[in-house]
Amino acid sequence: MATLQKTGLFLAGGGARAAYQVGVLQAIFSLLSETGWPAKKNPFDIVCGTSAGAINATAFACRADNFEESVTHLLNVWRNLEVEQVYRADSVGVIRSGARWLSLLSFGWLLRKWKSNPPNSLLDNSPLVGLMHRMLDLPRLDMALENGMLHALAVSASSYTAGQHMTFYQSAHVLPAWSRMQRHAVQQQIGVDHLLASSAIPLIFPAVPLYCYDRCEYFGDGSMREVAPISPAIHLGADKVLVIGAGSIGGAQRNVAEFSGYPSLAQIAGHAMSSIFLDSLSVDIERLSRINATLSLLTPEQRSRTELRPVEMLAITPSQPLELIASRHVGSLPLPIRTLLSAIGATERRGAALASYLLFESSYTRALIELGQIDTFTRRDDVLRFFDVDEQSKEQVFAKNLEVNMS
Repeated sequence: MATLQKTGLFLAGGGARAAYQVGVLQAIFSLLSETGWPAKKNPFDIVCGTSAGAINATAFACRADNFEESVTHLLNVWRNLEVEQVYRADSVGVIRSGARWLSLLSFGWLLRKWKSNPPNSLLDNSPLVGLMHRMLDLPRLDMALENGMLHALAVSASSYTAGQHMTFYQSAHVLPAWSRMQRHAVQQQIGVDHLLASSAIPLIFPAVPLYCYDRCEYFGDGSMREVAPISPAIHLGADKVLVIGAGSIGGAQRNVAEFSGYPSLAQIAGHAMSSIFLDSLSVDIERLSRINATLSLLTPEQRSRTELRPVEMLAITPSQPLELIASRHVGSLPLPIRTLLSAIGATERRGAALASYLLFESSYTRALIELGQIDTFTRRDDVLRFFDVDEQSKEQVFAKNLEVNMS
């Protein structure tokens, strides 16, 4: 008896850039609805995410029993987002975290009073806990898994303690864990702490303790040391994977003249962020494409001798540099945060890449949502082909036209 294909969704990391993913999902819902796809039917069996993508993935999975509601809920959150919902942006909060952190970097040898209680991060993301409780419905997630509306959910984090990359996955069934060089997976019930850990951007947000292998380890952003971001979806049984990035893959050539001169601290930090959030995904997309191409050249007998299997993939990533969009919205940040970021050059055009990850303001997130919608509608044929509804779409349009002509 043939096994039904499983479709996976992978949402990459990228802080505030993850708003783009919501625009893509909304456009996918619109395109599928045009073909007569049931509004409640979730097209994804396996949902995976990293960093801010892990938060989106889990919020989406919590409403896997209603595709339209899931997308609408995410849209409402990201369209009305404010920095204060993610990290403290008031003067007191900034002084307690960011100002102390920068001062410690500069004058730590003078500030011995902080030796026993140093600041843990540039920003205090304690408000994010409240936002996630509003975004998530974890009992509903359990029900979706139990009722078979979702096969599995996976989120990734990086252990500062063990120096390894970990994927935490939840399913109603016992699924075999996997282990690779410096990469391991463990089946656990996913909660808010897992998402705080997965989205703890290095140096920006504090590390989070999680129990793993019967010991407590401190975890940070899942995009660190993530050499194969798409692999959890494949290990969990996906035969095809939709990948939604949070940055340009391969990127357009930038105006080098704008970035001449010695780089600012923000420019260096933005470059490091791009390495963490974008490079591994680019490499993994290329790797999967090569594997598929190689397998297509093998005979059925040769394929039976390898553990590799073809996995259909559709990657949708921003068509425009998100740092360029961020540079137009930096002014919407609260004054204390803007002042803090200006100290390291993040409010300048060449340092805007760093700001693009921290700009949790609706003017910026709405622009990214709109870009995600445009990029997805531009690839309408690819999307419908991925979900095997291209012919159904043509029949639907024909039926509608026939109905109009007969009326």
